[in-house]
Amino acid sequence: MPRVVVFDEFGGPEVLHVVDEPVTGPAAGEVRVRIEAFAVNPLDQLMRSGTSPAPVTLPHARLGVEATGVIDALGPGVTGWQAGDPVVITAIPDASVRGSYAEYTTVPASRVIARPPGLSVTEAAAIWVGYSTAYGALVEKAGMRPGDHVLITAASGGVGRAAMQIANQLGAVPIAVTRHTAKQDDLRAAGAAAVVATDQQDIAAAVRQYTGGTGADIILDLVMGPGLADLVKAARPEATLVAAGSLDSRPAPFPNAPLTIYRYRSFAHTLDPVVVKRMAAFLNAGVRLGALRPAVGEVFTLDDVAEAHRHLEQGRHEGEKIVVTA
Repeated sequence: MPRVVVFDEFGGPEVLHVVDEPVTGPAAGEVRVRIEAFAVNPLDQLMRSGTSPAPVTLPHARLGVEATGVIDALGPGVTGWQAGDPVVITAIPDASVRGSYAEYTTVPASRVIARPPGLSVTEAAAIWVGYSTAYGALVEKAGMRPGDHVLITAASGGVGRAAMQIANQLGAVPIAVTRHTAKQDDLRAAGAAAVVATDQQDIAAAVRQYTGGTGADIILDLVMGPGLADLVKAARPEATLVAAGSLDSRPAPFPNAPLTIYRYRSFAHTLDPVVVKRMAAFLNAGVRLGALRPAVGEVFTLDDVAEAHRHLEQGRHEGEKIVVTA
């Protein structure tokens, strides 16, 4: 019988357990996906611990918002797909009910895209959340163009690394921000045109040096917190600031500065089929050209899902996605 990961109470990784559950058929407009691998995301940790902003109903709650697999069955009215098609799941709005931590799940047919040729199963499991967030923030919101200098905080993380690759694919100039000088070489290897290490450099001075005195055209802030004030000083007049993360929970008053400011959340566009179509085309092109490639770290099996969550909480993945094979 197919297996699924559930939890009956909020808590640490130990609350996760694997149970057998009958497979259900897809409803009208849905597809059933036989999941091959799924990624572990910080949102999963929030849901499991009971700190997610979205409600989670116990007991028998599920987890998982991204995965890859093969279409196993089609619901009534579904066209354009057939059993055996490899796909990436782009959104599971009701993850606590039919999340991707399972061997099978059903989703609306509009919530899958064809798996980009050239990606391994583990890479395909790891690509959507990070790259769709970075693409949505930089391209859809900020309107990034070739030649733009793009300042990216938390550049060592999964979204930050995706943002650098996407900027390079479009001909923009990614400038990575890190707190540690020791990470400079790694970030340059990951695609940064320049790196600002805040343990030794002033952000505004360094960015103006790298940009010939003009400042950054776009700031992608994945951290927030009081450091936002320093980022604003590094921007040119009329630049665009996209706040797309909250790694620093301290207050971050938005500045009174001549900037265009957007707030962005990971799933802002993933329920819009028109934008998802653009995202999918961009990802396919980037993978085909070798410009986009997710970094996969530790790979666990379904039986070791609790250990995968411990790995996430210990912060040992450093920009590499944690993946679980089903």
